[in-house]
Amino acid sequence: MPLWSWLFPTAAAGLLAALLTMPSGALLVAACAIALIGTVIASVHHAEVVAHRIGEPFGTLVLAVAITVIEVALIVSVMLAGGPEKAGLARDTIFAAVMIIVNGVIGISVLLGALAHGEQSFRIEGSGPALAALVTLATLSLVLPTLTTSSSGPTYSEAQLLFAAVVSFVLWALYVFVQTVRHRDYFLPTDDTAGDEAHAEEPTLRLAWASFGLLLVSLVGVVGLTKGLSPSIESALAVAHAPKAVIGILIALLVLLPESLAAVRHARANRLQISMNLALGSALASIGLTIPAVALVSIWLGLPLVLGLGPKDMVLLALSFVVGTITLSSGRTTLMQGAVHLVIFAVFVFLAFVP
Repeated sequence: MPLWSWLFPTAAAGLLAALLTMPSGALLVAACAIALIGTVIASVHHAEVVAHRIGEPFGTLVLAVAITVIEVALIVSVMLAGGPEKAGLARDTIFAAVMIIVNGVIGISVLLGALAHGEQSFRIEGSGPALAALVTLATLSLVLPTLTTSSSGPTYSEAQLLFAAVVSFVLWALYVFVQTVRHRDYFLPTDDTAGDEAHAEEPTLRLAWASFGLLLVSLVGVVGLTKGLSPSIESALAVAHAPKAVIGILIALLVLLPESLAAVRHARANRLQISMNLALGSALASIGLTIPAVALVSIWLGLPLVLGLGPKDMVLLALSFVVGTITLSSGRTTLMQGAVHLVIFAVFVFLAFVP
């Protein structure tokens, strides 16, 4: 086990304790920020060790579920601290997650993979239905609340929110069943794209359990440090006069960093199928698990929850899904497809700061 892979989670735990017991000076904040980034990267390593031990496609679920735990914890903690002013945080974070994955992660994976290998292939039997489920979940969670009339504004009534939560979780669970049981072969790399790592010696059971433990420590450290640093982040955004939606983008970028790095690494190694599994699986988990959790907390604690997108964001969401459908329709990717996705991602980021 590399030294840095356990050193960063250990440092994060120590700095988290210091952050909770000591005044947060500039030096402590800087150390926590460095430890936070290092711990996120360490979580990638440990999740992949566990994934390699249990094999594909189960392995890609490990990181997806772990990242969703971080996302839910961050959203709920910031909503509790911010009150009604943070009513749209879940919407902003989930929308940002979808845009980052569909355009940013898939775009850079396809682009770098094409630069290294020309054309790459993947199984449309698995990726196509995954995108269809993502389009359905995103429409149910982010578009319909703007159009319903049972409650005022871009919100759901309590009954509608519970229905959306149940349907979202059921659809995500069905996807997991299809991926791991019923049609497992649809999500496995083909022999010519499996790469040398797929045939590498798997880690020992002892190493896998150690990585699993450190993965849990890393997740706790990421959640704790992010929550502790959130006042400093919000102050910096206020000084920069950044829109409120930028906070959701930052949360999504942070929690998706491990999966994004893993997806890009697999694409460069000519394992685009695993990249697609990671990207689409994390997007589905981001909605299918986050919406039920946030909805239950919102109803239980009486927190306001705004989910519906505005017209500009709806257009970007629709454009992303149309282009994503074209990209996944043939089972092969080229440089042009990656560039188009990255252009859409650049438009999303630019309009977030200059609405």
